Amino acid sequence: MSRKILIVDDEPAQLRLVAGVLSGHGYEVLKANNGREAIRAVYEKAPDLVLLDVNMPGIDGMQTCSCIREVSDAPVIMLTGRRNSEEDIVRGLEAGADEYLAKPVGNRELLARVRAALRRAEKPAARHGKKVVSFNDEYLDIDVSERKIEVGGEKLKLTPREFRLLALLVENAGRVVTHQQVLENVWGWEYIDDVDYVRIYVSHLRQKIEPDPSQPRYILTEPGVGYSFRRLS
Repeated sequence: MSRKILIVDDEPAQLRLVAGVLSGHGYEVLKANNGREAIRAVYEKAPDLVLLDVNMPGIDGMQTCSCIREVSDAPVIMLTGRRNSEEDIVRGLEAGADEYLAKPVGNRELLARVRAALRRAEKPAARHGKKVVSFNDEYLDIDVSERKIEVGGEKLKLTPREFRLLALLVENAGRVVTHQQVLENVWGWEYIDDVDYVRIYVSHLRQKIEPDPSQPRYILTEPGVGYSFRRLS
């Protein structure tokens, strides 16, 4: 069965171009011209992946992504006509996007990113059981197998990509995971040179789980190499 991809763009020419590329490689293509149509399509058609333009009139891509995340864990790749900036990427992360790409994107790169995102979505996020990380009177409770996280007794919701990153670090607690290992395991080999992604995602994850993100207790940095998760004492 072919995978369903929803393309959301208010520019008809761009919509036709991307649809042609994807359908020519065996994907079932769904189309939406605006945010409202996209949200309805996610409800009714349950796409396996969403390609979402950021700059749209009415409900923009960020708002649309937030609504999609309420009902679906399908990978969302956001596309923008502006050059990527850290601020834009963080906004996309906060809205629940898995990736943020600048247009124009070459056909080969787009297909590679789509395949990688779909492959990551199919792969189990974790393989081990419950891990509890504690520190003084603050504690972080992570159940990898059940995808449950509590910070200070409150449930925390992460995007699928954020959870894969956290699960990888927890499963390797006490060992340094290199930037390349993170990229290959969380994003796929197609992203092996996108080291900035790792830094931005780790920073964003620290904002969610660390008591003081400026002085991390759980996700530790190995300068120039990668990151490690604090081993339980």
